[in-house]
Amino acid sequence: MITLSSADYLELWERGFRLHSLDRGLLVLGAALPQTTYEALADWPLGRRNRALVELCCGCFGSKLEGRVSCPRCAKELEFQIDGQAVLGGEPEPPPQPVSAQGGVGRSTGAAIVVRGRSFRLPTTRDLAKAARETEPRSAVVQLVENCRTESGERAVWRDEELEEIGERMALADPLAEIRLKFDCAECGHQWDESLDIVAFVWLGIEARAKRLLMEIHTLAMAYGWGENEILSLSEPRRRLYLDMVRA
Repeated sequence: MITLSSADYLELWERGFRLHSLDRGLLVLGAALPQTTYEALADWPLGRRNRALVELCCGCFGSKLEGRVSCPRCAKELEFQIDGQAVLGGEPEPPPQPVSAQGGVGRSTGAAIVVRGRSFRLPTTRDLAKAARETEPRSAVVQLVENCRTESGERAVWRDEELEEIGERMALADPLAEIRLKFDCAECGHQWDESLDIVAFVWLGIEARAKRLLMEIHTLAMAYGWGENEILSLSEPRRRLYLDMVRA
């Protein structure tokens, strides 16, 4: 994974400004992993994608990931901080071959996740994109399950308990596919948990960095008449020093 340059932040922000969140995630990973094709990244299991995004976030913005969340009961805005390295260390990557389970007893077959005689693979970004087209939450879940079925056949009729069991098995097989955070509101005492949208988290960091760079370019261009490429070619310490002199 390469380190993003100042020019990379600006290009990513400009290219991803109007993209769907799922496409932004692939765009960012593509910039950090230029040897991996867009198609290959779209087929990564979600846990692998999320792990790479957390690693990128730690490398670009530091391991302390800071954010805000609103309490669903009293609407109080809470600030939070998590250790990105702890997220990476606490949940191992899924094995190269998906974990299989049937009848409540896990067994590694190297083939698929097997639930009640049906076989599934781990969800990918491509699967989420297809499911996102559905307008109803349950229909989206059904679409995701159908996308991940590995055996051929007609579309099945899924009971709620089956969908829940499949989701649980997939979560066990790919722990980082959904990063859950627990919150405790000091204002009203409400406790809850919700998912960390790591794609949105990374994108907010990229957007903030890009806007800061544009302000720096504007300031130095007005002061010295330099072009954007000249300013971006400066190392960050030199650019900071020039900005300090201009502002002084």
